[in-house]
Amino acid sequence: MIQRFSLAIFLIGSVPGFAADLSPDTVAAWQQYLRIVDGRMQSRLDGVQPFLWVDEDPARAQRVRRGEIVVSDLRRKVATAVPHGQIHDWIGGAFIPGASVAEVLAVVRDYDHYKEFFKPTVVDSRSIGQAGPRQHFEMLWLQKVLFVTAAIDAEYQSTYFPVDDKRWYSTSSSTRIQEIENYGEADERKLPPGSGCGCLWKVHSIARFQERDGGVYVEIEAVGLSRDIPASLRWMVAPVVSRVSRNGVINSLRETRDAVCSMSQTSVKSQTAQPLAPVEPGGPEMMRQGFRRAQ
Repeated sequence: MIQRFSLAIFLIGSVPGFAADLSPDTVAAWQQYLRIVDGRMQSRLDGVQPFLWVDEDPARAQRVRRGEIVVSDLRRKVATAVPHGQIHDWIGGAFIPGASVAEVLAVVRDYDHYKEFFKPTVVDSRSIGQAGPRQHFEMLWLQKVLFVTAAIDAEYQSTYFPVDDKRWYSTSSSTRIQEIENYGEADERKLPPGSGCGCLWKVHSIARFQERDGGVYVEIEAVGLSRDIPASLRWMVAPVVSRVSRNGVINSLRETRDAVCSMSQTSVKSQTAQPLAPVEPGGPEMMRQGFRRAQ
């Protein structure tokens, strides 16, 4: 659910003539920011904030219920310095009518079929292992915009947690991101992680799912880390980054909704017939003692 958002950052950041390697102080700022993201999620589990972001504003909830996909930029609300880097943080919500939470989870956890659900952005995808509720998967992304071709090979770890029988949430973090230089050419090669143009170093997301009102509300907060935009280009590039990142979240939610709606009842039932993966040892009580992010 974060593929288009991530590619949006990568594409717009692919400014010829600039390169950057990921530094320890940039990573430290990223980790500090993720603690803020985690704190917001913990407040939703503790009941300090509504479980769903859309429920914070009745008008926003009504728009989503009517079929609109609503998106907002969260980065503007947090002033965190990122040496040599830039953090992108967008949240969006959508409603899938007629679906159950089990049916939605059957689609979003079916990583082997992401290449079908999210084509042509996702060229290839596969599950590479599971340990309890933790799933590991790999995706190859490709997109062309004007003179820029973005190709990324990345691995992720996702973990899903039930809050109750109608509400779930998940965390997903990149464990490896590699730019592919000269994709499709004879001299194609993967660059080492943390090197290259620095257009996308890390990705983290939190998704929430709630079944009610005759369907399922789906939310995703997508957070990405890239190199900073050169000062000489910031006036021109920054507005485009904002617009394309926003559209990336919208497209990810729309494609997820379309994938769920297009699944035949027979196909969905065959997938959801198996029990959903349990929470980590300790169950829901341990979960409520502290929000856990996939590491």
